[in-house]
Amino acid sequence: MLQLVRLETDLPDGFDALRAEADAEGHRNMARLAEELATGSTRFEALFAAMLGGELVGIGGMTLEPEATAEPAIRMRRLYVARRARLGGVARTLASALIQEAWDSVALLTVHAGNPGAARFWEAQGFGPVEGRPWSHELRRELADI
Repeated sequence: MLQLVRLETDLPDGFDALRAEADAEGHRNMARLAEELATGSTRFEALFAAMLGGELVGIGGMTLEPEATAEPAIRMRRLYVARRARLGGVARTLASALIQEAWDSVALLTVHAGNPGAARFWEAQGFGPVEGRPWSHELRRELADI
């Protein structure tokens, strides 16, 4: 059974293996996450670990949008799911939890999809591609969604 656990300060057991897998695939987001938490350089509004059978299989977080915006915004960050848990809804569950939490405080969500696969994933979550912004995709809560 998939369980999401809110992380406050420490990375969970199994993070080193998740980071090594991400690094081996050429993804730097888990290395960046470890550095951000170690140095305190990034404040996460929420950071969730996805646990499957007690084993860490994914992580996802959100921060305030670091670039200037005309309105408050939250950026989805550091989403990664272990290869063995992909296509099982883990990423979708993490993204959904983050999106629902973000809607409590802002009407604009952003993400910088680093590759075509990530772009397709975020588009499947409702984010649309944008140009001329410091992020690649955004999702806006419409008044009808409230």
